[in-house]
Amino acid sequence: MDRRQFNSAFTLGPLILAATQRAHALSINDLSSAEASQGLKTALERGAVAAVNLLGKPDGFLGNPKVRIPLPGFLEDAAHLLRKLGQGQRIDELVTAMNRAAEAAVPMARDLLVGAVKSMNVTDAKKILTGGETSVTDFFAEKTRAPLGVKFLPVVTKATEKVGLAEKYNRVAGKAAGMGLVKKEDANIQHYVTGKTLDGLYLMIGDEEKKIRQDPVGTGSAVLKKVFGALK
Repeated sequence: MDRRQFNSAFTLGPLILAATQRAHALSINDLSSAEASQGLKTALERGAVAAVNLLGKPDGFLGNPKVRIPLPGFLEDAAHLLRKLGQGQRIDELVTAMNRAAEAAVPMARDLLVGAVKSMNVTDAKKILTGGETSVTDFFAEKTRAPLGVKFLPVVTKATEKVGLAEKYNRVAGKAAGMGLVKKEDANIQHYVTGKTLDGLYLMIGDEEKKIRQDPVGTGSAVLKKVFGALK
């Protein structure tokens, strides 16, 4: 390559890069507000319903290492000693009850999650569309965490009350919280399980959304292909 060719290539490189960046920006901005909103609503509703279906069934929590609810910190450590003292079955019953409570509560989230999607405005849609990987989780948590916590708590309470160890846990954890050995929000088994149930739900919704972002074509939706394909 002679000097003139080299200089031309050197000059064109940044111009090509800039043009590519502009084309990428245009491909996103050229999407109408209606398309952006419709595409994201479709994605969010699919992700939310899929997450509810995955978790709201037997072993949805208990059989999934990503969301399985363990005993809170200090009690998880103490469980090893309790097992040696012949309390293994009681510990297993409590863990199973915690996760079964979560599985029973999750289906109640469907209507609130879908409602949050339907009420989403165009600004919300574009913010999520161009946001980071936690933008969907953040959206659902902001819109639904508080009301879902209220709906979940009675279901969780009923399920954990069946296990006598739950009441003992609350007494021990309450004292431990007073000494700073356990977080206050973890000192009540019902509130702890409710919080972990919500965490698991939002985590799975985020996983479903990532799948759509990574492979919008695979969803079979023309709208999702156009909207999320523009972000590639």
